[in-house]
Amino acid sequence: MTDKAFAQVNPEWLALISAAHEWLAGPIGKFLLDEERRMLEDELSRFFGSYLVHYGPSSQTLPVTAQVQHNVYLGAPLPGVEIVCEEQAWPLRENAADVVLLQHGLDFCISPHGLLREAASSVRPGGHLLIIGINPWSSWGLRHLFAHDGMRQARCISPSRVGDWLNLLNFALEKCRFGCYRPPLESTKWQYRLVGWERRLSVWQLCGGGFYLLVARKIGGGLRPVHQVLRQPIANLVPILMPIPKVNRKQNLL
Repeated sequence: MTDKAFAQVNPEWLALISAAHEWLAGPIGKFLLDEERRMLEDELSRFFGSYLVHYGPSSQTLPVTAQVQHNVYLGAPLPGVEIVCEEQAWPLRENAADVVLLQHGLDFCISPHGLLREAASSVRPGGHLLIIGINPWSSWGLRHLFAHDGMRQARCISPSRVGDWLNLLNFALEKCRFGCYRPPLESTKWQYRLVGWERRLSVWQLCGGGFYLLVARKIGGGLRPVHQVLRQPIANLVPILMPIPKVNRKQNLL
């Protein structure tokens, strides 16, 4: 892929995605992606369908799932991207994908609302939208305030806010998970020492994880229930008593 076909595209967006891709390819970013991959292996194994669409600045391949036939990578002209497009101009028809994964897509974008609307429209009714983002209430969210690399430009939108946006887009939030409780340290020695800490906090699922994973299901359009209006009776129905003729059973019949 080259940038020639994107000569008229916002250069700020291309610079943002390129910086994020470079940071995720570094030691700290790779450590974060490895932790996310473990969680994705668990989550993606329960989905099925024809197409899974992945969008984000990472070129890391997704775990292979036998239930999903095709994995499609789209986004900026980066290594591994199969369909090059802008964040708000996906070349997909509406309701085309069974599963859409935004892996740090909202963290590194020009318009989070526009990107989320584009991803939501691509999910079929009953399909799922998965969102991975950097948790602002963690040591990773704190690091981006003082970083001098690509992480400095991360938006770090809170999972509660993203959940509110999903609700407005007719999605039902099914799950919110946290991972990577170890701080963003470049020392592999210290990362190894904190493995036990990571395991314990992952079981407790505290909200201080470095990243969050939201799983939301698209609610299909159905018939709107119509409330029946109770009609007031005009008048009370009074039974009419008809006279019953008396029969003389002692009378002989001719």
